[in-house]
Amino acid sequence: MINAMPPTATWRRANFWLCELPFSLVLILTVFGVAYTTFSQRPITGYWEALLPFIVLVCIGAGWHDAADNAARWRLVMSQVLHWLAFLIVINMLLLPTVQRNFSTNATGLAIFTLLSLGTFTAGVQLFSWQVCLLGLIMAVGIPTIAWVENSALFFLLITAGVLGLVAVFWWHWRARPEHLDSVR
Repeated sequence: MINAMPPTATWRRANFWLCELPFSLVLILTVFGVAYTTFSQRPITGYWEALLPFIVLVCIGAGWHDAADNAARWRLVMSQVLHWLAFLIVINMLLLPTVQRNFSTNATGLAIFTLLSLGTFTAGVQLFSWQVCLLGLIMAVGIPTIAWVENSALFFLLITAGVLGLVAVFWWHWRARPEHLDSVR
């Protein structure tokens, strides 16, 4: 006879993180796409087109357990596919050469990130999924953060250089201290 043991706290914690993994992956992949677009100074159309089906699957997975029967599941799949197809069309419109002449690459990356965060949030509202809504809100908070980081890159570079300089001075001072101080300890 198999013993049915209650789940331990560790198992529940691991299960929680496994359930949240798809949402974290969407966030990481979206931020990576915006960062790559910003630093490469060219739009990556194929990346966004590959990421959107993954977002669709995450959204469908978030609402699947609430779909009572096959008709509800079919409605869920179709509504999410149409929802994200609309966003994919708008993203591809932003990436058209005639539109790109009016936008910088940074502006295009932020516009795509804005569209993805809006799409994610509205998908979460449609699904009544707090995880998808939260993901959309986190992405939305990232928009001004990314813009600030882009505009403050020189500031961060100077701070990093200053910290590295202080670390080098302290390291040099620590390495060069007299040996009689080591024997006192």
